Amino acid sequence: MDIRKVKKLIELLEESGISEIEIHEGEESVRISRHASTPGWAPPPQPVTYAVGAPGAAAAGSEPAAAPPPPPPAGHTVTAPMVGTFYGAAAPGAKPFVQIGSKVEVGDTLCIIEAMKMMNQIESDAAGTVVAILAENGEPVEFDQPLFVIE
Repeated sequence: MDIRKVKKLIELLEESGISEIEIHEGEESVRISRHASTPGWAPPPQPVTYAVGAPGAAAAGSEPAAAPPPPPPAGHTVTAPMVGTFYGAAAPGAKPFVQIGSKVEVGDTLCIIEAMKMMNQIESDAAGTVVAILAENGEPVEFDQPLFVIE
């Protein structure tokens, strides 16, 4: 096999992120691997760090742990029906669909979730006043993630 072909295969391996490639050309073959092919060989272990101290206790001289975020206000929670990107307005710089204190009716648009290049309007399924907006504009949201609280 020509050495130029072998060099080209090595370049392709590096560019693609593949860990191993094997090519057969007639009776010739070549195997290129990022790891040694020694039997029983394993990559070196990654360093692990452990916290010393009793569970829940802060180590001497360290800063106290941050307090957990406060729970959302009571009321009806509107959750994300899909994974995507949260947008509170129809366009950048446009007026948001709702703000804290906005009165909404069933069917009013609360936000848009972009999923796979599709803009999906999320409508209110309860009437009342928006008391909390739990997602940030332009941030990703997960399925069933709380977005709004309506009281």
